[in-house]
Amino acid sequence: MKTKTSTSVKQQEYVKKCKRNEIKIKLYQLMIFICFIFLWEYAAKNGIINDFIFCSPSKLFITMLSMLKDGSLLYHIAVTLYETLLGFAIVIAGSLIVATIFWWNETLSKVLEPYLVVLNALPKSALAPVLIVWLGANKTTIIVCACSVAVFGSILNIYTGFINVDSDKIKLIKTLKGSRFQCLKLVVLPSNVPNIISIMKVNIGLCLVGVVIGEFLAAREGLGYLIIYGSQTFKMSNVLLSILILCIIAMMLYMILQHIEKKLAEYF
Repeated sequence: MKTKTSTSVKQQEYVKKCKRNEIKIKLYQLMIFICFIFLWEYAAKNGIINDFIFCSPSKLFITMLSMLKDGSLLYHIAVTLYETLLGFAIVIAGSLIVATIFWWNETLSKVLEPYLVVLNALPKSALAPVLIVWLGANKTTIIVCACSVAVFGSILNIYTGFINVDSDKIKLIKTLKGSRFQCLKLVVLPSNVPNIISIMKVNIGLCLVGVVIGEFLAAREGLGYLIIYGSQTFKMSNVLLSILILCIIAMMLYMILQHIEKKLAEYF
């Protein structure tokens, strides 16, 4: 009994130590952020950096309040979020379908895989002007641009995960007269849930990048449009505010997927 008690006490101490370390890390991160904001404001106010080009946190805050009052900021954020999430959903659904087809038909995968590798290596910003000519300057072009940034790498990564599943499990199902669909349903997909979530965490950022690229060239709304319009009209506060908001959006989307990953880890 004493041994069990001492063990449980040590476990509790270890858990408390881990929690203290997490709090300490969060505090350090917050301190670094506060120091950065303070130094930025100080440098802008005292002429160390050009206040017109680099602005200052207080100037960005005033710009944000002004845009919140007229509703333009929330509108542009909503447009960019909608395009990002729609592109992300298309990428994940399309990647799963194509990767499944490749896993099902090995000949087809060998024929098409080299083309996917080439398309994945192609600079996607080079495709944006072509997409505008083909599809016009509209939301469809922006969403297609977002998908093109992430979809080819996503297909290759998911397919690689599918073919690297434990072969012994597949053999066991086949030995028990299981069908190929049952192999997919019972082994391949469940085994690849962590891999798919990891790919999703990468793809959400790539889709956001693709949306911004599309908005640079083919939009009259969205945060990407605010950046390009602000740089053309020398409204640098709009540019920097949009960039900061994009960073916050990327961080929040990543954290949501990370939370989903933790929840799914309890079941797989």
